[in-house]
Amino acid sequence: MQRRRTWFQVGRPLSPRARLVCAVLSFVLPAVLWCVVSYVPFVWHPQVLVTQPGSVNYLEPGMRMDKAAFLSAAGEARDQRKAVPQGVPANPIYLPSPDQVASAFYTAFTTAPESRDGQWLHQSLWHSIQIIFWGFVISSAIGVPLGILCGAYGAFSRLNEPFIEFFRYLPAPAFGALAVAILGIYDGPKIAIIVIGTFFQQVLIIANTTRKLDATLVEAALTLGTRNSQLLRRVVLPGILPDLYRDQRILLGWAWTYLIVAELIGATSGITWFITQQARYQHFANVYAAIMMIGIIGVGTDMVLALVGRRLFPWDRALVKNE
Repeated sequence: MQRRRTWFQVGRPLSPRARLVCAVLSFVLPAVLWCVVSYVPFVWHPQVLVTQPGSVNYLEPGMRMDKAAFLSAAGEARDQRKAVPQGVPANPIYLPSPDQVASAFYTAFTTAPESRDGQWLHQSLWHSIQIIFWGFVISSAIGVPLGILCGAYGAFSRLNEPFIEFFRYLPAPAFGALAVAILGIYDGPKIAIIVIGTFFQQVLIIANTTRKLDATLVEAALTLGTRNSQLLRRVVLPGILPDLYRDQRILLGWAWTYLIVAELIGATSGITWFITQQARYQHFANVYAAIMMIGIIGVGTDMVLALVGRRLFPWDRALVKNE
């Protein structure tokens, strides 16, 4: 009972073991629910997978149909003393079972594209990673310096932030047609959508992080004779680096959320194209596998960046505590 209280006590940190248990459960519980829905026949299963069509001429083995329609067809065949169709409870085709999705993690890489101009899964993933990389690099190259300047200098803040506050409410996909008209139909518009979706939030978040710098550090530097022109490089930037690094990790995940929308523009490659093609041919196990791969790549990247952050900023207690 005491252990349970410590787990749910407001403001009390969990032990390393408790954090690990909770992290494992966060994945295990949804997986268990998925398995129950997939493998327990009396849980949901609104359709029937036909195994024997019997005397019903419009049924075929492997066909899925609503349970009520199947029972009606079976009842009619039984009343007419004909061969009764047979089937097993099944979920809709858009909800494959865990073992089918697990198998798709392998077969999606080894199965050739359906169309001649299609890409293999690894090619699609690599192309999408490049889109994310360049979109985030361009956004950061402009957004990080501008955010620091806005947070450090009031004049920069009042000159830029009102317009940025307005622009951040405009949905990035709305600029898709304009991006195609200016940049063409290849990767330029996709990168532009990621830049637009990330840049304005990036400036505001980093400006807010810069303002949270302890004012006593700036005052102490001025007292020790640091010139105003040197404060940004010697005090402000070193003081916010751990928080700036953490902000960039969060914003990178934000960029990933714009990937699918960005790749819908003239999509002939990328993971969105792969998902769309697999859904068209009703290979939904491959669709789920591709979506999960995006999450695995994102979480894996974040874990690597977190590890690098602990090495770069060992003095940052918040980073060590949260990770």
